[in-house]
Amino acid sequence: MRISIGSDHAGFALKEHVKAQLQAAGHEVLDVGTNSPESVDYPSFAAQAARLVATGEADRAVLACGSGNGVMIVANKVHGIRAVNAHDPAEAEMARRHNDINVVTLAGTRLAPVEADAIVEAFLDTAFEGGRHARRIGQIEASAEA
Repeated sequence: MRISIGSDHAGFALKEHVKAQLQAAGHEVLDVGTNSPESVDYPSFAAQAARLVATGEADRAVLACGSGNGVMIVANKVHGIRAVNAHDPAEAEMARRHNDINVVTLAGTRLAPVEADAIVEAFLDTAFEGGRHARRIGQIEASAEA
């Protein structure tokens, strides 16, 4: 799978950990930055990673900032993106099964690497259920275009 990743300074260490885990699992990782723990603004990194998913250049994205909320808000501004800030694997799994999320965001200052690993694994390994949930995704997309 091709996975874009991005973060700000507060999510940098967690992003680097996730990147190494993804590469070790055989995924192609498109790292849009940031590339150091120096203070930066997250919107450009989150938007760039989300656009890679929206254009089909990446299959999914993983983003991190201090809380995971800021990068989630930015990603959800990109047409076709459904991002959730997952706090545990069950939340990531349910969001994939019912909401077909294509971006997961992580709290870089609150999650231990092992917790992030479990969330990302659930995000990548869980399939969308379709059915009534596909109808609802269609309604979400239609409301975004209105």
